[in-house]
Amino acid sequence: MKTRFVAPCMLAAAGLSFGAAAPAAAQMTLTFSTWVPTTHHLSVWQENWTKEVEKATNGRIRFNYLPKHPSAPAGTFDAVRDGLMDLSYVTASYTPARHTLPLIAELPGAGATAEINSVAYSRIHWKHLHKAGEYNGVKLLAVWTHGPGHMFNTKRAINSLADLKGMKIRTGGGIAEKFGNLLGASAFVKPAPESYELLASGVADGVFFPLESVVSFKLDKLLKHATIFPGGFYSSAFGFFMNQNTWNRIPKQDQDIIERLAGEAAARSCGQSWDRADQAGLEALRKAAVRIDNASPEFVAEVMGRARQLEEEWIRAANAKGIDGAKVLAEFREELKRVAAGR
Repeated sequence: MKTRFVAPCMLAAAGLSFGAAAPAAAQMTLTFSTWVPTTHHLSVWQENWTKEVEKATNGRIRFNYLPKHPSAPAGTFDAVRDGLMDLSYVTASYTPARHTLPLIAELPGAGATAEINSVAYSRIHWKHLHKAGEYNGVKLLAVWTHGPGHMFNTKRAINSLADLKGMKIRTGGGIAEKFGNLLGASAFVKPAPESYELLASGVADGVFFPLESVVSFKLDKLLKHATIFPGGFYSSAFGFFMNQNTWNRIPKQDQDIIERLAGEAAARSCGQSWDRADQAGLEALRKAAVRIDNASPEFVAEVMGRARQLEEEWIRAANAKGIDGAKVLAEFREELKRVAAGR
């Protein structure tokens, strides 16, 4: 039997050849989805954020936009946790039993813009609230708020609590629902995308929303009256999260990149996006000749007088989760001032 001899130089050449053919860094494709229209600024913002990640990771992390959201809006947290998609966001007020601490950002008396409120809330969440574990089960990437919330309706001008009394108001839940009922309205919870049909059918007389929703849900075609509160009389807090198992599979190098684009950076970016959308909403109201009333100091005082009950409820709920509610709420109010001052 003859033994075949392979020269060392040939082995070396083969090794070089194998090395040259080695695959590039592994690529991951993640799915994401949205429960609001794809034209809504939140949908656009999320898509732009995924593109930033793709660019920053040199294409190692890619995203696939699902054509249909795989759950009801309120089921988004569970859908991401259970792997129906890898990435999405939802307002915490849709799941109040699970997410009570985010209501701090929904309380009346916050800042004048979504950017101010989102950045201040982000700082307080990561410093004090995250440790309570309300987002356990997913990888939380960022939190933010929508723009200041106002009153819109199809029936009459609202310039006092007497004007609001008994009015059927669609809300997103959370503080908006609680406060609406506390103020004398008949407030109920439905997902935002259903607002047009609720108003058109008369099931709802009005909605509590930020200004951007006027355009996002085409409400300028139905609304007759708007009451604008300085800084809003409520807000809604959002969580932006990824499936935990998906996150665990991402290499550390790319996790670090994603986290640099998440947190406060995402809160500020999304807040700025919401503020631009709010301005477009205000312009749409004017174009549609909707009557716009700015809440009088007397009406604001009347509304804010009822807000103390909400603050006390939040403090008790925070205390029950091991958070010093009064201290954290006071710090949040100071953080709002710092962000508004550019710090």
